[in-house]
Amino acid sequence: ALRALFNFALRFAKTYQQRDQVMAFYAPVALLLLLPYWLVLTAFGYGMMYWATDTSVSWSDSVVLSGSSLLTLGFARDSHLLHDLLAFSEATIGLLLVALLIAYLPTMYAAFSRRELQVTLLEVRAGSPPSAIEMIARFHRIHRLETMHDLWETWEGWFAEIEESHTSLAALVFWRSPQPDHSWITAAGAVLDAAALMRSVVDAPQDRQADLCLRAGYLALRRVADYFMVSYNDAPQFPVDPISISREEFEEACEKLEGQGVPMKQDRDQAWLDFGGWRVNYDTVLLALCRLTVAPYAPWSSDRSLLVKMRKVAKA
Repeated sequence: ALRALFNFALRFAKTYQQRDQVMAFYAPVALLLLLPYWLVLTAFGYGMMYWATDTSVSWSDSVVLSGSSLLTLGFARDSHLLHDLLAFSEATIGLLLVALLIAYLPTMYAAFSRRELQVTLLEVRAGSPPSAIEMIARFHRIHRLETMHDLWETWEGWFAEIEESHTSLAALVFWRSPQPDHSWITAAGAVLDAAALMRSVVDAPQDRQADLCLRAGYLALRRVADYFMVSYNDAPQFPVDPISISREEFEEACEKLEGQGVPMKQDRDQAWLDFGGWRVNYDTVLLALCRLTVAPYAPWSSDRSLLVKMRKVAKA
């Protein structure tokens, strides 16, 4: 219901800045409403138990008794022994809910801070918005393509933490970066695309750590997508299953890298098949999570839905 309300508000946003301002309130508001939501459900459930265990008590009195017990106010009393036991248990649950939320917030913020550290550092390596092509070109310009092994290792750990934190603490998916043009999901897409390009078309020594980073990445995105019931093919095969990147876009990326002096493989047909073979594993879930989080513009990730809309308009 809350997301539907925010989706309605997004209809009146004409620019991304306006959409970002609207969605910036989504996670905080949802978090603030979490405790009242829990308390209302608990009060309603216990009210039904009070009412069911003593027919002489009206429904309104049951609700008052439940609220008094839950909030440990104690102004409503009942001589019924079972009601006293229920009141003690309800008061305990109320205190536990408050304690859980107090412990919940620091845990979420710590996970958010660790996530955003790598997202912020990525701007130095991949630009803003993050681009896989720019990342590879920058590493080549400073003669450090061989050091990308450390980057893949770092992001493999980052993806593992995302899988754990963004499924157990799902609200983190919607926590937006402090900078409007930063996003954890577009950063993930840029790193995965960079690893896929390095493994498919860049003529450099094979780095199996890039393979591990890719696998950790698409598995993490799939686990998060599973939580939100996003449908996808868990065993896709390229080119039977298409990807949102066209061959023309791939060739354009290769030309840009070649223009920067990056050593490239000669067999572009095989390189395209290799790139698509990696991309197809995370293409669907990446775009779905970009739409879900209303991610800022970034090439080969959040821009895909915009391209689809433009093509539909052009056909019309």
